[in-house]
Amino acid sequence: MECSSKLTCLSPAELRLLIRQSDSRISTTTGLAKGYQQANVVILPKHLAEDFEAFCHSNPAPLPLLYRSQSGETSCLPLARNADIRTDISQYCVYEKGHLVETVSSLQSYTREPRIASGQQAVNQSHPWSDMVCFYLGCSFGFEGKLKTAGVPVRNVEQGRNVSMYRTAVTCRSAGAFSCPLVVTMRPVPAALLNAAVEVTHLTPRAHGAPVHIGEPALIGIKDMSRPDYGEPVELQPGDVPVFWACGVTAIEAVLSSKPSLAFSHSPGCMFLTDVPDSSTSLITPPPDSLNGPNIELSPELTPLCFLVSHKPLLYSLVSQRAAARIRHLEIIIGEDPGQRGIRHLFTEDELLHSCLALSHSTSVAITTGFPTYVHSPHDENDGPPGAIAMATMLLSLGKQVTMVTDRRSLERNQALIDEAVKTGVLKTTIPLVTFEDTGPDAALHFLCHHGDPSKLRYDHLVAIERCGRAADGHNYNMKGVEVKHLVDPIDNLFIAAKDLPGITTTGIGDGGNELGMGKVKEKVRSLIPNGSLIACDIPADYVIIAGVSNWGGYAVACGLYLLYTCPSHQRYLRRGLGEELTTSQEQLQDWTAHLPSVDKEESFLSTLMQFGIRCGITGHLAMKVDGLTFHPTHSDIITKLREVTL
Repeated sequence: MECSSKLTCLSPAELRLLIRQSDSRISTTTGLAKGYQQANVVILPKHLAEDFEAFCHSNPAPLPLLYRSQSGETSCLPLARNADIRTDISQYCVYEKGHLVETVSSLQSYTREPRIASGQQAVNQSHPWSDMVCFYLGCSFGFEGKLKTAGVPVRNVEQGRNVSMYRTAVTCRSAGAFSCPLVVTMRPVPAALLNAAVEVTHLTPRAHGAPVHIGEPALIGIKDMSRPDYGEPVELQPGDVPVFWACGVTAIEAVLSSKPSLAFSHSPGCMFLTDVPDSSTSLITPPPDSLNGPNIELSPELTPLCFLVSHKPLLYSLVSQRAAARIRHLEIIIGEDPGQRGIRHLFTEDELLHSCLALSHSTSVAITTGFPTYVHSPHDENDGPPGAIAMATMLLSLGKQVTMVTDRRSLERNQALIDEAVKTGVLKTTIPLVTFEDTGPDAALHFLCHHGDPSKLRYDHLVAIERCGRAADGHNYNMKGVEVKHLVDPIDNLFIAAKDLPGITTTGIGDGGNELGMGKVKEKVRSLIPNGSLIACDIPADYVIIAGVSNWGGYAVACGLYLLYTCPSHQRYLRRGLGEELTTSQEQLQDWTAHLPSVDKEESFLSTLMQFGIRCGITGHLAMKVDGLTFHPTHSDIITKLREVTL
């Protein structure tokens, strides 16, 4: 399969001529025609052409349409001169009624006029090719040269193999007669070069663009990478990460599922070589309102950055430079420390961004809060609940399932608070409120998983905001060093159990170092925070968001999620590049905006907390204060700044 250096130096036109002559040196086209676009080809009866074009526009990442021919047309002048689609691919597949019946090196036998024996009268026999329409679709082979130029190894070329292609569990958007699973290619990429690979391929939207999945294959339904559905297995080298791009072989799956009486395609890996430089974007005309058109995709601000979201299972995510910069700005805003607690010492860059990305990929989130500060009842302070409700309402607006986990002693009061928040419009809709009891060694497992089965997670993300966390000695302390373990249920155990459950990520939000999740920065807490050696929480979260006031961290998460869901690069990744409706509808955008934190909503909820007797954690007063800071102007100014960056 490995091509000689002479072949790699030939132009597309020269290579097409060799293919037309059935040159045995050319089997697949990977590594050939560097600097030029290659194309997947599907040839269908004309009565299916409109449906298939709509299918392409509905699934732009796997099916970037370069050219649609006229019925019976054998040339494709916009893509190549002196080309004949019947002879210029090294191997074709022939399908009848959804079944592959043969592979051939030429389609000429399907286009010849029927022969009439001498003395017989000619009959009006239909000409199959005149009824056929050719679709030319972008191919990922077109970006392999750019990857190599950027210093990213192309393992399939190095190993002399056809690229690995897999059928996924992701379903394409249907159109007319066409509906099928997404097919992806896999190329191993060293972890340190992921950003380079993402940026290079993002710049080639007509060759499938940026990856649609990076990490664990099982997350998209690939069970065994050693057995690709098309192509050949490509081996990962130490330090490599599997990276998946949408693949034009999706079109073959569409042909198989639609069962036309007769259809043709290229054989996977045997592409049509065009004369179009791979730097050109002029061939793609995006459908109206599409985010996949070249003018939008190639905006520098929308160039994706790659971030690790989870180790178990391995998952990376993409977000545009613009959205990442704004979320980082949010992180700076909430890092203000008007209470002079020294929380800046605990700050770790991009924890907010990582947490928001993990929450974006989640489907079911459990949120806990509640920090007992005083001996009188109710014991809890007013820092925590507002931030928890702000996160919950945004998550609900984005279609996530949300559950609140509380202490048994606070169950009735917190249910009343949730009901009031819904009544006043602070919370989008009511959410389940549950408690956790330590009834045995498997209690946390059964709480987090249906029937205690680790493969059936009930929640895939846990968030603790201003939740009293267990210290190294097994006790729970407030900032003054007063032991309050008797007032908190062992919700800490859920975070401990989550560490060993693949598929659950955790976030801790705090402002002092004794909050659940702050075990990730416990050494800093012990050495830099007053009473730190005693009060430091010992239980870590995957991501720790440090804020001047914990509520601000909750507000920032809500704003960060809004920025991700309005980021075209991130939305494309979440949707695997599928769906022509990649632009956010005005109605959806209005709903998300309405559920952002606002000065009016947060002031209203703080007033509600006062009515329920929940006090300022520093002063102990029933007042419009949180952590000793008045709502106006301190908290209201922070909320205003967060909204300004977000909107």
